[in-house]
Amino acid sequence: MGSAKTGAVSSENGRPEGEPARADTPSAGDPAGGEQLALIRETVREAKKPRAKPRTWRGAALAADRPVARVLVDKGLIHLDQFFDYAVPEAMDAEARPGARVRVRFGARVAKGRREGGELHNGFIVERRAESDYRGPLAPIAQVLSPEPVLGPELLALCRAVADRYAGTLADVVQLAVPPRRARPEAEPSPEPLPPPAPPEPGSWVRYPTGPAYLDALRRGERPRAVWTALPGPYWPQELARAAAAALASGRGALIVVPDGRAAARVDAALTGLLGAGRHTLLTADAGPEERYRRWLAVSRGGVRAVVGTRAAMFAPVRDLGLVAIWDDGDASHSELHAPQPHAREVLLLRAAHEKAAFLLGGHGCTVEAAQLVETGWALPLAADRAQVRAAAPVIRTVGDGDQARDEAARAARLPTLAWQAVRDGLKSGPVLVQVPRRGYVPRLACERCREPARCAHCAGPLEARGGDGELHCGWCGREARDWHCAECGGSRLRAQIVGARRTAEELGRAFPAVPVRTSGRDHILDTVPDAPALIVSTPGAEPVAEGGYAAALLLDGWALLTRPDLRAGEEALRRWLAAAALVRGQDAGGGTVVVVAEPTLRPVQALVRWDPAGHAVRELADRAELGFPPVSRMAAVAGPPEAVADLIEVAELPADAEVLGPVALPVTEAGRPRRTGDPPPGERWERALLRVRPGNGAALAAALKTAHAARLARREGAPVRIRIDPPDIG
Repeated sequence: MGSAKTGAVSSENGRPEGEPARADTPSAGDPAGGEQLALIRETVREAKKPRAKPRTWRGAALAADRPVARVLVDKGLIHLDQFFDYAVPEAMDAEARPGARVRVRFGARVAKGRREGGELHNGFIVERRAESDYRGPLAPIAQVLSPEPVLGPELLALCRAVADRYAGTLADVVQLAVPPRRARPEAEPSPEPLPPPAPPEPGSWVRYPTGPAYLDALRRGERPRAVWTALPGPYWPQELARAAAAALASGRGALIVVPDGRAAARVDAALTGLLGAGRHTLLTADAGPEERYRRWLAVSRGGVRAVVGTRAAMFAPVRDLGLVAIWDDGDASHSELHAPQPHAREVLLLRAAHEKAAFLLGGHGCTVEAAQLVETGWALPLAADRAQVRAAAPVIRTVGDGDQARDEAARAARLPTLAWQAVRDGLKSGPVLVQVPRRGYVPRLACERCREPARCAHCAGPLEARGGDGELHCGWCGREARDWHCAECGGSRLRAQIVGARRTAEELGRAFPAVPVRTSGRDHILDTVPDAPALIVSTPGAEPVAEGGYAAALLLDGWALLTRPDLRAGEEALRRWLAAAALVRGQDAGGGTVVVVAEPTLRPVQALVRWDPAGHAVRELADRAELGFPPVSRMAAVAGPPEAVADLIEVAELPADAEVLGPVALPVTEAGRPRRTGDPPPGERWERALLRVRPGNGAALAAALKTAHAARLARREGAPVRIRIDPPDIG
């Protein structure tokens, strides 16, 4: 419908006839006034033009009511991050509802007043309108793929907020949030919602002074926010389940996000045991595409009110969300690999704020981001007192460099005498866990004479010993390296820089021939092990749960974790150690022992000995504040060819306090080397610049970078760049 016409327009002064002249009315004789007069006339002409209200398309009737559909086209291009209007054919009127999946033609040309051609793309209808802001003819929707409203208003608003925070496109975020369609589950009925369950008993939450009060606040429908430092032991899945049950008892929904499928299975089992079947669903990739979509639809339709899942479940469309919870937010699995690479913790923080839900961040460790939530007062700490911590934690023993230098056994076999004794004593009463930082046999080798890393003569990749036969292979191209000689000094003897899990298992098997040795790593991960004497050699994150807990644990090669060139090296080492040590029997359950091979004076080692992850995080946060590092500041990384990075920073309208660090050259990706996410294309020279702003200006920084990036792509000027907000690695 066009704008209402209020009167004839005079050709002299551009005002309605009969309206008295005002002192600020522009005069045609004044040059500046002439420009204003031309602008007014153009505005009046545009207001008088009717808006596009399609009725037919090539003779086909269009919908009588709200014939315009505003569509999010799944293009993912940052300069096309907007909605597009399409006409709704009458035959599709009933199915073309908001949230439905459709197929539309995009990139059509205009010929003889009609839009023609264009490639077919998937999209989502976000709303139906009576008229369009576009003045020309509208192309019709080509096909309604499914009338199922999978992109509701709340999910759309969340995706928009995530896209804005991470300088990404709405289409990319929606692709992460809405799973691919499967026709069969849509045709099946979803379960009817069950009435709210009875409030749960506090259970093991009584070990925390404020634990029962937190559950009671959830039961009353309030929105408590807490950072929970969980006690060691096997009870955290049951405690998460009780928090979710308390939210369900208030008539609201609950969402729990965990790092991996094994943790999800433990929480799933705890919820089933507490509430029975039918009140929650498990969203993980292990279920398969069709079953996962069936479960997702049950949540979207309101039949299921509680969700447990891995990273992708952070977008689960839970109705009347009352609680969002995340376990072990420092695990790298919580960071999405696909653009715009959101972190599950930040998405759940957005959901807690926008959907007015309670928040629970839990883990055996504590990240600096969690410590910041407490320091700012946004969340309150939820922790046990020191007496309870000492009773639940195992005894921690340390072996430093000085101890190993004086230990003949350590020099000969890499394992100090204290570690051997802990293994021997632990095997008398149960299994013993051995954590090794790297998988494989001898993952990294170096020249014995000059310590230069051993590299492949073909692609310069790192050489590895994959078995006990002594043969060397390249870790990148896989070629066998025969008659190796050091390129620096000509030496021909090698030494191990880091000994892998397989080699460690082999050594322990020879030392304890009557004891079974099992390994758990990326190639084969054990979920559980029986309560019987055995040696379990595992890489970090792959430790199986022992029935009754481990009798002892060895944390080997601590220096390999602590010396990583990463701002989070100490925090990450402590997190991995705590996760392994939490599986060991505490003082109140048989007295387990943990031996960590690392310098005892280092801050992460001392935090492990005291079992004080929150204190370590607070001190790390203070150091970050002094240096201006995240999360005290907000940061973005811009990577690409040097000219493109410089051009983007130059044209971006950055906040006034923005500080540019760098750029610095990135390592050139060698041909044949496995590429990680974010690596430059092979052979290309890239640079990376870091942009830092004070807290509160992160949204302005993301918006400025997104706008500049979109403008460059629209003008097709220079090479594209990669933008990442809150990069996990700024080393």
